[in-house]
Amino acid sequence: MHRRSFALSALAVALAGGAAPAFAQAPTSGTFKIGFILPMTGQSASTGKQIEAAAKLWMAQNGSTVAGRKIELVIKDDAGVADTTRRLAQELVVNEKVNVLAGFGLTPLALATAPIATQSKTPMVVTAAATSIITEQSPYIVRTSFTLPQVTVPIAEWAAKNKIRSVVTFVADYGPGLDAEKFFKSQFQLNGGKIVGEIRSPLRSPDFAPFLQRVADLKPDAVFVFLPSGQGAAFMKQFGERGLDKSGIKLIATGDVTDDDQLNEMGDVALNVVNSHHYSAAHPSPLNKRFVQAFEAANKFRPNFMAVAGYDGMRVIYKALEATKGSGTGDQLLAAMKGQLFESPRGTVLIDAQTRDIVQDVYIRKVERVPAMGNQLYNVEFDVQKAVKDPAKTK
Repeated sequence: MHRRSFALSALAVALAGGAAPAFAQAPTSGTFKIGFILPMTGQSASTGKQIEAAAKLWMAQNGSTVAGRKIELVIKDDAGVADTTRRLAQELVVNEKVNVLAGFGLTPLALATAPIATQSKTPMVVTAAATSIITEQSPYIVRTSFTLPQVTVPIAEWAAKNKIRSVVTFVADYGPGLDAEKFFKSQFQLNGGKIVGEIRSPLRSPDFAPFLQRVADLKPDAVFVFLPSGQGAAFMKQFGERGLDKSGIKLIATGDVTDDDQLNEMGDVALNVVNSHHYSAAHPSPLNKRFVQAFEAANKFRPNFMAVAGYDGMRVIYKALEATKGSGTGDQLLAAMKGQLFESPRGTVLIDAQTRDIVQDVYIRKVERVPAMGNQLYNVEFDVQKAVKDPAKTK
């Protein structure tokens, strides 16, 4: 019910303001425009920074012309505000006549745009937002990021197998957090674990201190945490300040919390945190080593899971344009995006032709200092589940 009411309210926001505008089809010749809507300012600015950098890196490596058409990135800042996202999406489709919409740093932003993608028949490549229901909101949505159920079930299974019997769940109070809470709880209890508390923190400007005190009072074996990209450093700082890192309460998480972009800022309090996610900058494949080297050389900061989704999003768009020989309509581009199978810096990736969602490997990792990589903190992978579909779509 939480997910259904969340989706409906977001769609209501997206459709507010009267009749839908008339959308003309994007041109199938001339410049091919990709309209990225990203939070370049505000609380989620790191997400926008990572995705923009990755998209530009893809273009630098693969050229700015595909099938005879010049590629243009049109990047707009929505500051993480859904009303702004909806307005920018309309402007990009009506005025800029973009061929593809992309980006969407948070779930409400993707949901606000879904009706516009449907009405205008514009492919919409989601490179960040992770609530399971997103791809169900428009037949034109393709996702290259991940879903929270996809990365949550593996850490719940790991916890149950590693003598963790009682857990407090601690999630951000919006769509992905509700997904993480639901799927961790279900899988952990299925394997014999007990949930002794459920905590939801506000999405905007959270103060974690009172919630962490509740964790300390409940004395679980572990606390499972999901927070959106950008909040992990503040959480880890307060976790350490309250002495929870020395309390015997284990911290387990999705990889958003131990974000590569912020990991070194967290310091030793992050050491030994076990988490599950689909990408680490320390992933040992040759392709990822080249990706990280090129990204850091171009940007002077480390790529995170948002960057790899932006990079792969560009790949999906480029290959679709190639497949349609440069003259594809929105429907033809969408058809060429479905079913793409390729090697990503994160591992093998499939865009499921039925769900338009991503199928990918999910890794169990532990935060460690890596002497061979400048003695910096990294999420070091030690186990993997191969070709994981979104559990919410497999039942």
